[in-house]
Amino acid sequence: MKFDKKYINTRITGIVVIAALVMIAIIGQAVVTATLENRKWKKVGAVSVSDTMLLKPNRGNILSADGQLMASSLPDYKVYVDFLSGIEWWYDSLGVNKKQKVYDPVQLAEKDSMWRVNLDTICSGLVEICPKYTFEEYKSHIVKGLENHKRYWEVCPHTVLNFIQYNQLVKLPIFNLKNRNRSGLVAEERNNRNKPFGSLARRTLGEMFGAKDSARSGLELAYDSLLRGVPGKVHNKKVLSKYLSIVDQEPVDGYDLVSTIDVSMQDICESALREKLHELNAEMGVVVLMEVKTGDVKAIVNLMRYDDGEYYEARNYALAALMEPGSTFKTASILVALDDGYIKPTDYVETGSGICNMYGAMMKDHNWHRGGYGTIDVPHVLMVSSNVGVSKLIDKYYHNQPEKFVEGLRRVGIGTPLGLPFDGAANPNIRTPHKDSKGGYKMSDNWSATALAWMSIGYETQIPPISTVSFYNAIANNGKMVRPRFVKGISKNGEMVEEFPVEVIKPRICRQEALDDIRAILYRVVNDKDGLGKRAGNPYFHVSGKTGTAQVAMGGGYKAGHNEHLVSFCGFYPSEDPKYTCIVAIRHAYYVASGGGQAGPVFSKIAQRIYSKNVTTDINLAKDSTAVHVPDVKNGNVVSAQYVLHELGLKSEGGKGYEWGLASAGSSCVEFQPVKVSDNIVPNVLGMGARDAVCALSNRGMKVRMKGRGKVVGQSVSSGSKVTKGQTITLELN
Repeated sequence: MKFDKKYINTRITGIVVIAALVMIAIIGQAVVTATLENRKWKKVGAVSVSDTMLLKPNRGNILSADGQLMASSLPDYKVYVDFLSGIEWWYDSLGVNKKQKVYDPVQLAEKDSMWRVNLDTICSGLVEICPKYTFEEYKSHIVKGLENHKRYWEVCPHTVLNFIQYNQLVKLPIFNLKNRNRSGLVAEERNNRNKPFGSLARRTLGEMFGAKDSARSGLELAYDSLLRGVPGKVHNKKVLSKYLSIVDQEPVDGYDLVSTIDVSMQDICESALREKLHELNAEMGVVVLMEVKTGDVKAIVNLMRYDDGEYYEARNYALAALMEPGSTFKTASILVALDDGYIKPTDYVETGSGICNMYGAMMKDHNWHRGGYGTIDVPHVLMVSSNVGVSKLIDKYYHNQPEKFVEGLRRVGIGTPLGLPFDGAANPNIRTPHKDSKGGYKMSDNWSATALAWMSIGYETQIPPISTVSFYNAIANNGKMVRPRFVKGISKNGEMVEEFPVEVIKPRICRQEALDDIRAILYRVVNDKDGLGKRAGNPYFHVSGKTGTAQVAMGGGYKAGHNEHLVSFCGFYPSEDPKYTCIVAIRHAYYVASGGGQAGPVFSKIAQRIYSKNVTTDINLAKDSTAVHVPDVKNGNVVSAQYVLHELGLKSEGGKGYEWGLASAGSSCVEFQPVKVSDNIVPNVLGMGARDAVCALSNRGMKVRMKGRGKVVGQSVSSGSKVTKGQTITLELN
């Protein structure tokens, strides 16, 4: 069979020509669509309804160790009203084109009359919901928006309503209309991360970018993938000219985080630190409280002074701040030498008059002007925190092998990276010397003859407080170093889904003999009459630890600049069977600097309050069987007080039918004098507890601020005065 080549070539040419024409047509149409028809298709895209949308899941909560809510997602609302919405709805129902709409004065009058009839009721309701403005101010504001036919007019100017306030608002006249097109209510919902305990552990819990609904810092960011959940999917389907939302995939809510934070311990630590910061007018302060066996961080406080003189959580100094630790670092230096076998507790070192020339630089003890300590043994070197003693011992054995000393610091754990999940968490910064070709040490490493001596006493190194407390915790935990744990596990619907295990970083940081020696020395720092840590001690249990005082250059170097001090105390208790390890660090410019005298008392106060919190004793052992015990009853809610007294088997008289009363105790009975309080009169809350006082005042529309703890001993607005809605009253408690 013969093929006609001419015929075949003609067909191929035809196919190629047709294909080329099709391609030219496609390209041409694409050009027309992208240029000439650009506006047309943009308009189509703007009004088109997305077929598939995401359903947001509920973000998980962050709970305390005992299950209390520390962070949860609750929406808040920016609320507007459209004063033309009802008229728009009426025109739409008639099918009138937007361009043909001309607002009829009759319709506007009807709209206005609907508002004016209900205006007083609405304004009264707004005052109750949000007492930021008076009745007259709300009325003037709404009338202004109504007369000018505003489209998006704030109901409560410059105010964001919480979930409860919003639900109260939608019950008011007009706003309660089921058809929101008729009511004109426009609510802009925003996801708000609510913290019931306010600023408590704020930096550790973390923050959210509210508008973006994304995690910003802390636990919120570290465990965002667990908290966020999985979005669902929904698509719109048109049925009988209406769009119905059909759920294709339900959203999966995020897990709840069960943190290691104990709310009461956090409050104890924060209160004790804040009190000392005010006393010293300090720049900032840090407290970290850790459970010895598990490494659970029970409390973490980061306070910084603001321009108003108050202290707030601004930055997570405990995890992110690289600080020269000062004398708390001396424990690590001595432990390295003990573990390497170079020194023993029975060894002595000559500190002379408290001044020593270390390769051209003068090393001084804090008491050099009083003649120094002379010849002292190794325990006393730490007990009196002798700079000369520590630097002489370390320089004697490691001057020609400084890399071995630095290696030892990492071995005992003070220089070990902790691998924490927090964004911005810092690792210890300890320089390592390297030898050059001639056997000396490279100056490019910023190493010098004096580097080792100053490093041994806590300078020329940078350690975040969390690393220091982890090192001391390893000493307390019989040499086992565990990773600090901030989250115990995740839960769902109140049931634990997964528990995070205790992670061991180092099974043993040193030899047992060296560990026993350093623990005995740390005990003497606090409990021996010569120890500088006495003020961190406690009469009810033994404390072990080490003081620290470091000079911090704030500009121009140590000599030329303005200097501050970082005072600290790090230790554990009870010494015989440690339960908690704690570090207190304070930076201040006070003229006197003392780790034992300034940070030590804070440690002692925290330790005693937490220890007493866990002490359980049979109260019957303290009773006098021949006496009748009548408790001191605070003024306040009579019904609640009488219920408690009844449960205790005690008699009470008076106050029947009254909510509030003044209590007085007789020999075996509590009597109540009823108090009748008008809703328009400021009540007398003296002698009441905080809860009763706040309840009595808040019910009358007043804002309450409190100072101190205990029962009310003073109120800024006198009782009997006329109540002004939204007025602030300050209560002094003691």
